[in-house]
Amino acid sequence: MSPRTQRDPVPPIASTVRRTALLTAGLVLLTACGGGSSEKTSQDGSSAAGHPVTLKNCGRTVTVGAAPHHAVSLDQGSTEILLSLGLADRLAGTSTWTDPVMKGLEKASASVPRIAENRPSSEKVLDKEPDFISASFESTLGKGGVAPREQFEDLGVPTYVSPADCTAKDNSTGGDGSRTKPLTMESVYTEVHDLAAVFGVPERGDKLVAQLRARISRATAGIEASDATLLYWFANAESPYLAGCCGAPGIITEELGAKNVFDDTHEEWPQINWETVADRNPDVLVIGDLTRKSQTAESAEKKIQFLESNPATRNMDAVRHKRYVLLSGQAMNPSIRTVEGVELVAAGLRGFGLAG
Repeated sequence: MSPRTQRDPVPPIASTVRRTALLTAGLVLLTACGGGSSEKTSQDGSSAAGHPVTLKNCGRTVTVGAAPHHAVSLDQGSTEILLSLGLADRLAGTSTWTDPVMKGLEKASASVPRIAENRPSSEKVLDKEPDFISASFESTLGKGGVAPREQFEDLGVPTYVSPADCTAKDNSTGGDGSRTKPLTMESVYTEVHDLAAVFGVPERGDKLVAQLRARISRATAGIEASDATLLYWFANAESPYLAGCCGAPGIITEELGAKNVFDDTHEEWPQINWETVADRNPDVLVIGDLTRKSQTAESAEKKIQFLESNPATRNMDAVRHKRYVLLSGQAMNPSIRTVEGVELVAAGLRGFGLAG
């Protein structure tokens, strides 16, 4: 079971009328994809600027014939990119939330229907009659997830998965997969640019990426943290999911020049026993503060209560000195919120006197 996702209960099958309507919409979209010309568009991309758009995405070729106006985003990270690009009015639904929406996006998020807090069934998604579907993880649009990409593409609905989840990454190993080399923010920036192009607003993508780059530069300016050791705990008290070397926590650690005590594993979120954690004795514990309720010890409060009462962990240096940095789940996933992770961990290290 992944630490990041859980399926909502499966509802009754959608009506034939809904399915027929979606199929009709899909045929129209496929016709649009087959055309070689595109309309001129207004500045907000309401027509199909630069379309059709063709992308290489996680080993697939994705063609979008016209800028989507009824899209569904199946993971919070993907949704927050689309909201940051000012595309709330083009979203028919979202799902799979671990945290409150990113600050500044509350109003935009409130206007978008939530299909489910966790992973919805494919029927719930199809009920929205989407013209484009995005996700943050291959598992969301794979076997055991919402549905395989082929199921939607057979209906003429293009799908897109974050490049951060398939760049130098093997997702066939179970759990959250493993990486052959460290992830960088460039994969996240690629996702921003790709989605901006799909929706016909490339200039917004450029602006957002520039803002993210500037925030990382400010957060890391002059920092020296080479002697600091970190541990990242996403979820679960009994068999904790802790960050390996090379996912989003690896980006944070690398940007700050620190060391992850479990950088010797390439698994994304290996489950490691607390005795091993105590032996590694990190200087700082970076703790996921989640609001969902699918694992044990989701909130930071519950995690800290566990750490300070468990015999294996209560005498660790980080616990005795209360060196905790609290992050949203999204900041610990490859997303635009990873920048928030860099900022908060940098501030924590400085506050604990562990960084110049």
